[in-house]
Amino acid sequence: MNDLLAAVYLIFFALIAGGAFALMNQNLRGSASLASGQTRGSRPRRHPEAPEPGEEVLYVDLSRERLEDLYQQAS
Repeated sequence: MNDLLAAVYLIFFALIAGGAFALMNQNLRGSASLASGQTRGSRPRRHPEAPEPGEEVLYVDLSRERLEDLYQQAS
């Protein structure tokens, strides 16, 4: 019984180790292709909510000077 249990353990260990190696290998290949500039498309993908070129966007100015001015106005 102990021999069977050891064999099952080793089989599952080999499966998990092989899967981990395969995942690591694919991640490294993907990183290398991104670093070398070999992407699938000719243009980089844009975020769906990214503004179009020339479109106005709202933003919050959190520079130190602006925050100090707001603090002085509040007191």
